[in-house]
Amino acid sequence: MQLIVVIGGGAAGLMAAVTAAENGAAVTVLERNEKLGKKLYITGKGRCNCTNLCPADEFRQNVVRNPCFLFSALEALPPEALLARLESWGCPTVVERGNRAFPASQKASDVTRAFERRLQQLGVTVRKNARAAEIVTEAGQVRGVRLENGETIAANAVIVCTGGVSYPSTGSTGDGYRLLAACGHTLLPPKPALIPLNSDADWVKELQGLSLKNVRLTLTHGKKKLFTDLGEMLFTHFGISGPLALSASSYLAGLPVAECAFTLDLKPGLTEAQLDARILRDIATDGKKSLQNLLRGLYPERLAATMAELAGIDPRKPALELRREEREALVRLTKALPVPVSGAEPIAAAVVTAGGAEVKQFSPSTLESKLVHGLYAAGEVLDVDALTGGFNLHIAFSTGYVAGHAAAQADS
Repeated sequence: MQLIVVIGGGAAGLMAAVTAAENGAAVTVLERNEKLGKKLYITGKGRCNCTNLCPADEFRQNVVRNPCFLFSALEALPPEALLARLESWGCPTVVERGNRAFPASQKASDVTRAFERRLQQLGVTVRKNARAAEIVTEAGQVRGVRLENGETIAANAVIVCTGGVSYPSTGSTGDGYRLLAACGHTLLPPKPALIPLNSDADWVKELQGLSLKNVRLTLTHGKKKLFTDLGEMLFTHFGISGPLALSASSYLAGLPVAECAFTLDLKPGLTEAQLDARILRDIATDGKKSLQNLLRGLYPERLAATMAELAGIDPRKPALELRREEREALVRLTKALPVPVSGAEPIAAAVVTAGGAEVKQFSPSTLESKLVHGLYAAGEVLDVDALTGGFNLHIAFSTGYVAGHAAAQADS
């Protein structure tokens, strides 16, 4: 019988432990916190967007780093199979807009409880407040795990599922990086992903609280377009946030901010010619209004004066006095408004961590280390991250599933 230690009781660790036990292994879970699934409790604003029911190719399009590494994991545990497992463990689910799946109760805690019940049914040993200090190896083979208190737990296989360094209060403080590095693995520097962005521009901060819908945000690095998408964005007291900003931040991670540019298309449904015609029609109808008042029909009220000023136009002037070159400047700005970004919020505030264990040193079909026999890794500790919508949690669950299954079936 395989003796397996799973380090970390988050999404990846819970799935790895359950799967390994279902395949006949004797499993011990080491969780440094006082409870399991601590980060799970806060995902999806406490609702736990556990997966996304889109086709595999579309899923990989939402993976920012190393999408091809996930071919085997997504095939082994596709989203439908994950939901079937949760259902069978007493956690019914619902699918909402954008193929996003949640527990029917809308409570993340129900997902964790479903895993805890399954672990108990399978006789898995769960040790809380237990922190791993070292993975014990001998001649390139895993032999066990030494805890901080000096105790050593014998094991044929160890699965590292410790997450990254985002939300350290949940226990994600980089333990896995240290453990894997000690075993010879290459660690790519952790970077914040899915994180609000900072701006030094006064006009951005003055729009604090303004939410924009159906706008297009584009990120370029030099002449290369890294990201563009349609959706929602929010101005904050420090910069920009909301789904579009968070997604763009994942592509910005690790790049020199000074070499990147963010532009906002406020009217993606209109061409420049159509937008110009729209403004001319408005002027013909209400030209006696001030430009600021006229533009309130085109933009949110708080944005009207700002757009005029950014275009170099006095917002108080009568709309009838708008010159052709001013109108053209306003049109260009509406279709490509530069949004100055100075950087991202600290990595501790990131939804996920980019970077981590170099995936080339792990087999994608088993998640076993190519350097140490019996050593596996799954979830956010690996250099794989995705956009919002349930993709990151499914990566954790599916890689945990693959690692758990492979570790239980391996020759000791």
